Amino acid sequence: MLLTLTRTFQQAIKSFLRYQWLSIATSSVLMLSLYLIGILVLLSFSTTTVLKNIQDKANISVYFKPDVTEPAIMGIKSDLEKDSSIKSVDYVSKEQALEDFKKNNADEPIIIDSLKEIGENPLLASLVIRARDPNEYQRVYDNISQADFSSEASRINYGKNKEVINKLNTLVNSVKKVGAILEILLVFISALIIFNAVRLSIYARRQEIEIMRLVGASNWFIRLPYIFEGIIYGAAATIASMIFLFLTVKSVSPYVSAVAPAADIVGFYLQNFGKLFGLQFLLGAAIGVASSWVAMRKYLRV
Repeated sequence: MLLTLTRTFQQAIKSFLRYQWLSIATSSVLMLSLYLIGILVLLSFSTTTVLKNIQDKANISVYFKPDVTEPAIMGIKSDLEKDSSIKSVDYVSKEQALEDFKKNNADEPIIIDSLKEIGENPLLASLVIRARDPNEYQRVYDNISQADFSSEASRINYGKNKEVINKLNTLVNSVKKVGAILEILLVFISALIIFNAVRLSIYARRQEIEIMRLVGASNWFIRLPYIFEGIIYGAAATIASMIFLFLTVKSVSPYVSAVAPAADIVGFYLQNFGKLFGLQFLLGAAIGVASSWVAMRKYLRV
């Protein structure tokens, strides 16, 4: 068995090297598909990272009436933290709110002067609530609106954030769907190309196959070289794809970091190199073997 595998593997390598232009063309198309799939994975990582950072900034802010004491607000905070769907509840005092407001408007002297004219702190104490899942914000808002302490709230600013949160959820889902569709399309195109390449290889070696059948070669002995050939296509395409992918990541990293500092695509590539390589190799080999098998069933009468 081992001798058969060795001989058929050697035969596959010879076939791969003999028809160089066909092998290069087939591997190049598969490489392009794997490369684009790799780009989609990195793009998905960058997009997810950016959207996650934006989602983390989404919140529900509950502003309390001036006569509500700090201990009462802290008690409400403790009750809210018992909700498993709530990620965090932060208390912002009137003094902290005023300090933050001054920092955010340091370049607006008119606003700062207006505060001085008022003479007292016009801002309200608040609780900033963040949900674990962006899809849970509506339910959290409904619970807050119906809670006993809702009468002590001056206002809840969820209305302004609701549209932003919904748009973010829609965008995340759209990115995932588009990425999945493109990956399926690329896999199909690659499989079709390899299918035709193996079919041409079988046609070019039809006389050799006839001789093998006449001398009593088994069906598996005839089929195995084409299966190994499909694996070789996948391996060659994966190596080339990972090289081009690394060069692309290094080139675009400064631009991505300028737009989204949290999305370190070079770090992601290096940390997940083994997974990316393994995924691409398995995918490339699977496409190659599956395409070879289909081509053999259809065009190799053994």
